[in-house]
Amino acid sequence: MLATFYIKYVQIFRNLENIYDQMVHPQKRILIRKILDGVMGRILELKNEMVELELSEFHYFDDILQDLKLTPQQLDIPIPKYFLKEKLEVIRGREKILAQILAESGLDVPDMKTTVKAIPLEEAVKLIQITERARQGRLRALFMKQIYLQEYRAKQARILGEQVADAGAAALRIQKVWRGFHQYKKTDREREEEMVFLGMNPPPGFDDVSPAIKQAERVDRLRSEVQMKHEERYREALVMIKDDLRLIEGPDIKENLQDQIRHWFIECRNLTGTFPNYPKAEDGGSAVIFSNKTPEQVIDDILTNQDDEEKNKKKKKKTKKEKEKKGAKEKPKEEDEEWKMSPSVFLQSLQEGNSLYKDMWMNKDESWNFLQDYDPELIRQEMRKELDSEIRVQVDELMRQELKNLKLAVNKEKELPVKEGRKRGKKKGKKAKKGKRGKKDKDLTVDRTIESLYKELVEEGLLIQPLKVNMSDYIGEYSYLGTTLRHLSIEPMPSLLDMRQLITLYGILPLGSAAVHEKAPLVKSLLLAGPSGVGKKMLVHAICTETGANLFNLSAANLAGKYPGKSGLQMMLHVVFKVARQLQPSVVWIGDTEKTFYKKVPNAEKLNEPKRLKKQLPKILKLLQPDDRILIIGTTQRPFDAELQSFCKVYEKIILVPRPDYASRYVLWKQIIQRKGGLLTKALNISCLAKVTDGFTQGHIVEVVKDVLTEGRIRQQARKPLTAGEFITAITSMSPVYKEEEDCFKVNWMP
Repeated sequence: MLATFYIKYVQIFRNLENIYDQMVHPQKRILIRKILDGVMGRILELKNEMVELELSEFHYFDDILQDLKLTPQQLDIPIPKYFLKEKLEVIRGREKILAQILAESGLDVPDMKTTVKAIPLEEAVKLIQITERARQGRLRALFMKQIYLQEYRAKQARILGEQVADAGAAALRIQKVWRGFHQYKKTDREREEEMVFLGMNPPPGFDDVSPAIKQAERVDRLRSEVQMKHEERYREALVMIKDDLRLIEGPDIKENLQDQIRHWFIECRNLTGTFPNYPKAEDGGSAVIFSNKTPEQVIDDILTNQDDEEKNKKKKKKTKKEKEKKGAKEKPKEEDEEWKMSPSVFLQSLQEGNSLYKDMWMNKDESWNFLQDYDPELIRQEMRKELDSEIRVQVDELMRQELKNLKLAVNKEKELPVKEGRKRGKKKGKKAKKGKRGKKDKDLTVDRTIESLYKELVEEGLLIQPLKVNMSDYIGEYSYLGTTLRHLSIEPMPSLLDMRQLITLYGILPLGSAAVHEKAPLVKSLLLAGPSGVGKKMLVHAICTETGANLFNLSAANLAGKYPGKSGLQMMLHVVFKVARQLQPSVVWIGDTEKTFYKKVPNAEKLNEPKRLKKQLPKILKLLQPDDRILIIGTTQRPFDAELQSFCKVYEKIILVPRPDYASRYVLWKQIIQRKGGLLTKALNISCLAKVTDGFTQGHIVEVVKDVLTEGRIRQQARKPLTAGEFITAITSMSPVYKEEEDCFKVNWMP
């Protein structure tokens, strides 16, 4: 049931994301955005429930997808486009500043210096001699080949001159060869047409961009422009309509409020004999009294409250005894209760959005609004509420003074002055509290601007430019046997698509939406563990790219020699997290994080002090609040070297990034070869490549494709198609991930 709920919410999320991206009406977009954030948060809540029930981070829905007649692609969690679209100017400005700082400091210039190994003079002379003799040998061989070809041609000419040519036999031979070649081409063409007809091969021009896609992209660009224009007009209309209402309706609203409050004064005095106490501004002022009520209803509430208070006092003693008895009886029942779903924080906002849609938009006639621009009448309704609350604050101040004057004139009452001793006591208490907070949140850089701190971090190499990598570039395939293997009590290895889904849920969705991050189950830190080449760093950069987050590099190797001493470390962490909070969302990356938690530091690394952050990281995690969109991500390929207790204490979620399975390798080979300019033909057996390269990672595959598909080889593809042997020969020099290493990861670090 829980998994079905999850799948249904994912489908709703996919549809709502498309609607929000394509909607141009600014007021409708506000409502859809609220519901969209609520659905995202609900998905994270359901994911958390499934993890607590199954005690595993990975879930397999292949049997449910089969029952619901869905494809795995329909379960893919999309990344909302508004994460980047709505703050595109901010991201571009930040990238421009970062590039400028790097250019000024010279950090963006690649190091062109190559290390040259010095060799003795005798070896250098010998090397030159070998090279020169080889050059002369090649020239001599080429000269001898030319002489041989000349002699061979002369010999063939003499033989042909002696033979008597038969014209009929020659014509027959030409016809035979031509007809065979022509039929071969025809058969090959017919076979290709049949395979295309059966759907086994793609049709010609399949990879070309169709006119429909070009038109859709053009419409999408135009729609984005219309969205921006409508949004700007809507914001301008908010200010203009509010100013007009303040001028036209403001005096009437003020007068009506004063009349209501005066009427309340008089009626309360007639019923109780005294004037009422005016509500404090902190409690809401007169808005608390007249919240959707008339003055007559307020007076009735006052009388009923007085009667209820007397009755409640008598019942308090009885209820305490009854609760104690019931509590003793209900204890054994609680143990037998079945699992119940935890209460949701987001359901209320979803219900409010649904009811608002039904009341406002469901049956609304919009025949007049063909361009889907803002509705001025709805703006007036919203602005009247805001204007009412603003004027109410001013009226409350006037009516408080008027109530004091009435009490003084009618009842001759005066406000008793507060004793000085009490005031001083309260102030001391407040100062003491502030003092405690000051120690925790002490600002070490009060006199510095965020721009200067940002520049310092860039120059020190702690704030780096993330690579432009999308989550869709992390190629993988769905695991189709997950549920079947679990029924056989075999825990399957997660696929790369499962990994992509998990990173999207824990990393991208909370960082991209502030509303989701504040209310959803909070994940402050992630650990990506796996062998080298499986794409751990790529996932870190993809999170930053998809959310527009800053990337801070606090790896042990990057911190070596920077901010020395305890005071320097404290200053560095203060600056990093101050900038991260101000420019959130932010990702703090700790590469090779096992070095920070070494059991024993190797002698070669003692000078670098890799364990500097070990004691500070738990303190930092405690200071992170739900409104801080900061995620700490650690990557490691040797988690076995770390001290287990402190390691697991820092990282809330530990995720094993596996090597690709057969299905993922098949998709990887196919897509990477095409991206690098390769052509897929019948001569290239992708299935054979995927089978033979079992144990090799994505990094190995990418490196092999780069080595094989050189510019010269790409030009030769028309007459010499690619074969699997070329790639297999190149990959034989690389070391795969052996089963023992994978089992070690699986046993110790599989969630």
